[in-house]
Amino acid sequence: MDDLLASFRALADRHPALVTEERIGTSTLGEPLYCFTVRDTPADSARDGARDGLRDGADGSADRPDYVVVGGVHPNEPVGAVTALHLATTLCEDDALRTHFGGAWHIVPCVDPDGARLNEGWYAHPTDKRLYGRHFYRPAGREQVEWTFPFAYKDAYFDSVLPETLALMRLIDATRPRFLTTLHNSEAGGVYYYINRPAPELYDLLAAVPAALSIPLSTGEPEAPHTPRYAPAVFGAIDMRDAYDYLESLGADPANEIGGASSAAYAEKYGTFYFVTEVPHWSHPEADDDTLTTEGYADLVRRRAEGLREAGEFLGAVLDAAAPHLAVPTPFLRAVKDFVPSLTKVADLETARADGLENRPATVAERYGCQASVHSFRIRFGGMLLRALDAELAAGTATPTVRAAHRELLATYTAWQDEAEPATGDPIPIPALAGIQYAVLLAAADHARTRRPAPTEEPR
Repeated sequence: MDDLLASFRALADRHPALVTEERIGTSTLGEPLYCFTVRDTPADSARDGARDGLRDGADGSADRPDYVVVGGVHPNEPVGAVTALHLATTLCEDDALRTHFGGAWHIVPCVDPDGARLNEGWYAHPTDKRLYGRHFYRPAGREQVEWTFPFAYKDAYFDSVLPETLALMRLIDATRPRFLTTLHNSEAGGVYYYINRPAPELYDLLAAVPAALSIPLSTGEPEAPHTPRYAPAVFGAIDMRDAYDYLESLGADPANEIGGASSAAYAEKYGTFYFVTEVPHWSHPEADDDTLTTEGYADLVRRRAEGLREAGEFLGAVLDAAAPHLAVPTPFLRAVKDFVPSLTKVADLETARADGLENRPATVAERYGCQASVHSFRIRFGGMLLRALDAELAAGTATPTVRAAHRELLATYTAWQDEAEPATGDPIPIPALAGIQYAVLLAAADHARTRRPAPTEEPR
């Protein structure tokens, strides 16, 4: 984290006429949050007419558009930090590119530094799957920046906005961006995308860029079954209203399960084009294999549900045994108390969904996606539970019950890592992933540059 911020400041020092640094907020633990703005005109003159020191255009229809790029929205997804720095550097060094886009690029290197610091144990070795799992951290749902924007729909109401989310809300309100991207990456498989409205002009390019590096698309099981599919591996942005209706259709209580909305939903009132690229740490050839298997799709979904249920029941039993003896209130413990019970809930939902599916032959890609998700959840949540127990051991507060739980979990977790090793695929160099993200980001921003629907004040 410190190196990332230092690199952005060094860039600003080299290009003081183009780059300005502004504090936009404060993290939950008190760390300043910064935005670096690169303009196509000298910063001093642009600032004279800018509102809050950020806005480049005078109104939403200005010819000088604003682009917002946010890194670190999920702290276990660091590829975007490399992409953000490369984007800022290229904009400073390439006059033609900067002039082509015009306006201003507002780049937040990392909006969740608190969470990022808890992943630094594997950042230096991103291809090491075992190190990744043992040093993994992802905040509990209501501590995630991307999913804590205000939300009100039917019986759901959320306004517990995080300080980091509030900083992004202010940035979006100040800039009314033509284009917004939050920089993400996935774990295993292939590349996929989210956009908040159809953009057929982009679809061929979105497929061609990863193909040029022999990295597959992810054409199998979607991350969220309620999102529209616009093209292979191109989905509509996840909308919590759709999620609510989907959960309701399966008999769940959505108001009890859903938290906040996303940055895409918040920016919609400005007519912003929202774009996300999910690039995988590890590539697998089955991610885009549409060959039919002999397994029925509904049966495959049920098998995935059973895998999630088994993981949830095991981790839940370990957590239940250890919880009364845990004295250190770590972020890892908060996360697993949120995520572990969700595994059996998701298993119930997937079983209910399978009952309504046609049992057509599943594709190889769908089979891979279902299996990979089980591996992912076991490695993620098991790793964080181990870190919670590790904290007790390190603090000298571990009772015999906690030590026994740690031994039991570590043995099972090691077996899970062995099973996941071949299934997750081959590592992809970070520069290649950042290159894909950078290339498609520019294409999507260029699409947004000349297309902007009328803003809407519809609440999200």
